Amino acid sequence: MKRDLRYPLKIRAVWFDEDSKKVCWINTLKLPFQEEVYCSDDPGRVAKAIVDMEIRGAPAIGVAAALAVGAYSTRISGLPLGDFKERVEEAIDTLWRTRPTAYNLFYALKRLRRVLEEGVAGGVEPPVLSRRILEEALEVMWEDVESNIMIGEHGAELIPDGATILTHCNAGALATSAFGTAEAVMRVAWYKGKRIRVIATETRPMLQGARLTVWELVKEGIPVTLITDNMAGYVIRKGLVNAVIVGADRVTREGYVVNKIGTYMIALAAKRHGVPFYVAAPTSTIDLSSTVNDVVIEERNPWEVKHVLGRPITLEEADALNYAFDITDPDLVTAIITEKGVVYPPFRESLERIMGGR
Repeated sequence: MKRDLRYPLKIRAVWFDEDSKKVCWINTLKLPFQEEVYCSDDPGRVAKAIVDMEIRGAPAIGVAAALAVGAYSTRISGLPLGDFKERVEEAIDTLWRTRPTAYNLFYALKRLRRVLEEGVAGGVEPPVLSRRILEEALEVMWEDVESNIMIGEHGAELIPDGATILTHCNAGALATSAFGTAEAVMRVAWYKGKRIRVIATETRPMLQGARLTVWELVKEGIPVTLITDNMAGYVIRKGLVNAVIVGADRVTREGYVVNKIGTYMIALAAKRHGVPFYVAAPTSTIDLSSTVNDVVIEERNPWEVKHVLGRPITLEEADALNYAFDITDPDLVTAIITEKGVVYPPFRESLERIMGGR
């Protein structure tokens, strides 16, 4: 990385390898016991990595998809313009269909589609157009890196020294291009000398909290305690938590927060016991065009619920539900921390203002 990051970057989830011209990622399914890296310029392979959750977290998904299109465009830049356009459109469509809830995915791919369409309309030849597509993809990545830093700095101001923060799932470096969203707040607070502690939920069924969040925080040296998901309400009730900070896969224009399943229950407990509930999300996660009724909640394979780390925990013939996300109402959210600043209720007005009506 060539830009000034201002803070030590110890973990990278997804990046572009300049030598091979491929997008690379850590296979988060193998963490914390094995650090496995893949690189590819095949949109189909990256799409599979997103669906299978080798790559996960809305910002990381968006960046990986963008870089996959950029890498693929570079590989096929010798084709005639018509064939080039058709192949890149197919790549975008393949990646578009991977995860229906992650708004960053659509935000990133719309940008690349626009560059493609404008280039084709202007008769730009593939060698030049492919460079433009890759440059836009890299800009998506660097914007995410910068937003991580700014979210961390804005959010750290809200965290008192000595605070204990509860977080759910993984909104850290492994979910973004750099420092994370919710965990960026924790990292920057820690780097600034605040002696925070973190309570992390295990986050069934894929255990992102246990496998990923704990792994990240241990690497940072930030004290972290793992709890089961169904313990969250009780530790809040006992007064062990000073603030809750989570990420988001989508924020609607009314301020509804779509995040990992289980977030809603934690928000209810925080509200009941007067604990601030913060959402850390870049503006690329905020969708002013949608209402809560437009949100499609991904339902994943029930197999994931019936197994832990590949081992069965119930009868094979048992039924299971596997909603990947839930929806937290705006009245449960204290504030939304973005790279442009901290947004407070009423969210419809404040989100439109910070987004500039986008």
